[in-house]
Amino acid sequence: LVVADFKIRYQGSVLGYLWSLVRPLSLFAVLYVMFTMVFKVGDQIPHYGVYLLLGVMLWNFFTEATNNGLSSLVDRGDMIRKVYTPKYAIVLAAVFSASVNLVINLLVVFIFALINGVQFDLGRLLLAPLPILQMVVFALGISFLLSSLYVKFRDVKYIWELLLQIGFYASAVLYPVSLVPEAYRLFLFMNPVTQILQDARFAIVYDGTPTAISTMGPYAFIPYLIVALFTVLSIWYFRKSNKLIAEEL
Repeated sequence: LVVADFKIRYQGSVLGYLWSLVRPLSLFAVLYVMFTMVFKVGDQIPHYGVYLLLGVMLWNFFTEATNNGLSSLVDRGDMIRKVYTPKYAIVLAAVFSASVNLVINLLVVFIFALINGVQFDLGRLLLAPLPILQMVVFALGISFLLSSLYVKFRDVKYIWELLLQIGFYASAVLYPVSLVPEAYRLFLFMNPVTQILQDARFAIVYDGTPTAISTMGPYAFIPYLIVALFTVLSIWYFRKSNKLIAEEL
């Protein structure tokens, strides 16, 4: 399913996979000009371009994975009705297809980091897969919930689009956490996406990046707990509604 989805998505396209790079790189270019040349937000962060690019790539994966997962069951409705197919496999394939793009996009980030003169620390770099894996798990949990809800309620798609717009500005994708008043940083880090982005930036780009552990102290476990509980509850709800999905498609 992953291979088929990946091939079909770029079938007949001249640029092929490059289209999946054009959107995040275009967004990055616009944001980089705005935040370094106009507002000069990134002056206080070493290698702000890499810092921003990594955030944009991870957010783009989160958006793509959850949107793919949301519509995966409805898009494969004909197949589900005609051939026995495990429903969870369809959702997994949708998220893993976006994960293929993420891996290639991260290679672009590392190349850009080398060109930008980022000095990688092996100890911190070994931690990088952890927040990335956490992002994949979180996107998968959301996809299980959204896909089962979307079968019943088509409004879920528009609600999620609105939440993504809000989340883009509430997840420190664009701006340094240091710009947020200290009294509000605790609430910012309760958003698991912020915690994931900051942990990835700490591991790959800059060791002075504020993380949940350095910012929240004894409450640092909260965003990790949210991801774990949300994923477990989403899988439980998906399994509960699994038997009725084929009838409602």
